[in-house]
Amino acid sequence: MKGMLRQVAVIALALGIPAGVGAAKAHDYTVGELSIDHPWTRATPPQARAGGAYMMIMNTGSAEDRLVGGTSPVAERVEIHEMSVENDIMRMREIEGGLAIPAGASVELKPGGYHVMLMGLKETLEEGQEIPLTLEFKEAGTVDVVLETKAIGAAGHDHGHSDAEKNE
Repeated sequence: MKGMLRQVAVIALALGIPAGVGAAKAHDYTVGELSIDHPWTRATPPQARAGGAYMMIMNTGSAEDRLVGGTSPVAERVEIHEMSVENDIMRMREIEGGLAIPAGASVELKPGGYHVMLMGLKETLEEGQEIPLTLEFKEAGTVDVVLETKAIGAAGHDHGHSDAEKNE
């Protein structure tokens, strides 16, 4: 048994998988024809009442679906928002009816664009913390994801790419 564990560890290192990474650290989720990739959030300052959640949602199906809401134990409510700039004024608003995820397309939720709002935070979100979030889609139903909490001001998720790959 010890030899088999060592062999698994050697294979994991060869593939670039850090020790201890397993199902608990999953960052890709599927519900129906939808895939949710790398959901994350930012740490919040003490007393913050809201936070954003970001991810990539891919629809491999032949019909549109909509992200219509969600729940999280760290927030009083979850809303789907859009940030835009109109006449040099940044505006954020809830998207009525949810966010369309077109058939055969991907929609990125990111800072400064579409995002999930965790409203009425019940606690400070701390870097390294894993935040449970249930996403609700009109057609596919619900899926439980875990948000990886990054530093305050984090710009996005690098999807595991090296700095050399990012600069190509």
